[in-house]
Amino acid sequence: MAQAAPPHPATSLREVHACFCCALHMHQPTIPAGAGGELISHLQYMLEHPGEGDNHNAEPFAQCYRRMADLIPQLISEGCNPRIMLDYSGTLLWGFEQMNRRDILDALRFLACDATMQTHVEWLGSFWGHAVASSTPVADVALQIQAWQHHFAALFGDAALQRVRGFSLPEMHLPNDPDVLYALVMALKQAGYRWLLVQEHSVEHPDGSGLSHADCLVPHQLVAINRSGERAEITALIKTQGSDTKLVGQMQPFYEALGLNPVPLGGTTIPPVVAQIADGENGGVMMNEFPPAFIQSYQRLRDTADSRTTAINGSEYLDALAASGVTETDFSPIQAAGQHAFWAQTAAESSNAVVLDGSSWTNDISWVEGYTNVLEPMQELSARFHQRFDTAVANDPSVTCSPAYQNALLHLLLLETSCFRYWGQGTWTEYAKELYASGLALIEQPYAQPA
Repeated sequence: MAQAAPPHPATSLREVHACFCCALHMHQPTIPAGAGGELISHLQYMLEHPGEGDNHNAEPFAQCYRRMADLIPQLISEGCNPRIMLDYSGTLLWGFEQMNRRDILDALRFLACDATMQTHVEWLGSFWGHAVASSTPVADVALQIQAWQHHFAALFGDAALQRVRGFSLPEMHLPNDPDVLYALVMALKQAGYRWLLVQEHSVEHPDGSGLSHADCLVPHQLVAINRSGERAEITALIKTQGSDTKLVGQMQPFYEALGLNPVPLGGTTIPPVVAQIADGENGGVMMNEFPPAFIQSYQRLRDTADSRTTAINGSEYLDALAASGVTETDFSPIQAAGQHAFWAQTAAESSNAVVLDGSSWTNDISWVEGYTNVLEPMQELSARFHQRFDTAVANDPSVTCSPAYQNALLHLLLLETSCFRYWGQGTWTEYAKELYASGLALIEQPYAQPA
């Protein structure tokens, strides 16, 4: 067990002027690229093909996946009080198992299960297959969420899963179709999630105006209303715009928080929170600059006796606000960007189409345009999967334990992985084609009836 850290000042926010929190997103897709066409982690492919592209970074990437298990205890032993949030895709976790990377899995188990680490490390849930929310068939949203929870619990235990209360959307992609957003929020709530991390430009005020920078430093309530008028909402913490890896890699949230003061909310004042998330391994900044910047920021906090700035994790921040009397009813409502225009045109029965692709960490990439050759097979595989299994599962839940169901589900979740569109046409869309064909064949296989 790690050495205990000093008491955290955020147990009471009365003496805190500002907070900051950082999250690291970790992902590698699963691809049909093994020696015999079997499913393997892209990390494994990188290790086996070091001469291609930047595959020479495979082992440095692998070390990035485990290094917080070294950095956090080091800082604690130095009298610091570090915080970090971790977001690992299900495909990446499975890849560690396939590769038998016990060094990584043991490090992650320590971060998820050690009693002292629970104070310093918060895990965030995600979609198992790193799917893009807006273009994932609605019927599969809950399956992606449940698959990640099941996998995380299998690796680290049910108690560790119960501590996962925040959610990180792959590609920071928030859908703005009313029905899709409502289904997403409902699925998150039903799965037990309390809050969601969203990108600044992916949300808007109810009147359609964008958020100011000051708006991004306090929690909001994300409201989803579907076409039938049903309403669902979940607390949202806002990630501000900017170069993600540079901001986290150089600990910009810490330095911004140093200059902030409490702000009014709910009849009181609260410390604002600067929240950021970035790939935890991708690029020279995160591979090389982040560790020393992370260490130096906490050493500076430790050595500044009168500092009113503190590191905090998302759930910890919300818990501290609740303890000070601030509740979800005090959070201003926001909605997905484009909702105001959609409802205005709907009310006017306008013939002008409103684009409902949603927003992600970048507006330079569309997850829909030009990808009919991936999206149509994805929709078909999903429809065939649910046609084949939904009634059978409703009549007998043990069907989900059959190899036919599990293998078909695996291919469905994998086909929805964002990487098969992120990298453009070519090898990656061919991978999607292979997953579709294999998944379709698996759906047709008979499954053993329960005894």
